[in-house]
Amino acid sequence: MNRIFTSGCILLAGMGLGAILAAHHTPEHDVVLPAKIGKEDMTGKIFERPDTVTRTRGDNTIQDVTTLLSSDGKFASGMYKSGKVRFEATEPYGVDEFMYFLEGSVKLRSADGSELVVNAGEAVTIPKEWTGVWNTDGYTKIWVIYSEDGSGL
Repeated sequence: MNRIFTSGCILLAGMGLGAILAAHHTPEHDVVLPAKIGKEDMTGKIFERPDTVTRTRGDNTIQDVTTLLSSDGKFASGMYKSGKVRFEATEPYGVDEFMYFLEGSVKLRSADGSELVVNAGEAVTIPKEWTGVWNTDGYTKIWVIYSEDGSGL
């Protein structure tokens, strides 16, 4: 497996999001190579990778693949899949996260009572200070996270 180093640059292209490119460093060659989430990966094939993290919470199975972790440990990207879940963020979210939904949707009710629904084909950015309720029947997303202190990645 390659160790990953990058300056944090990404490319969003195609139909809103065709690929995420990040730099991979291969120590044996000292060459920086791009990492890609391809169309086939976006159909769910990415979750067949050996580095997929699978967790079960109650009836919900979560799958998560990190495609990039920057050399400074403050920036990461990947793909995530979850079933039905509801959680209340009473403490700030903790990271700045951009999410592009490939399947499903999520309803976000902020602390002030306002609601936002994000459907497949749409994106949302949640600031680290956000509090509220996250409610979904299930979704698959591509995520990009920035964390100033590297926690939450």
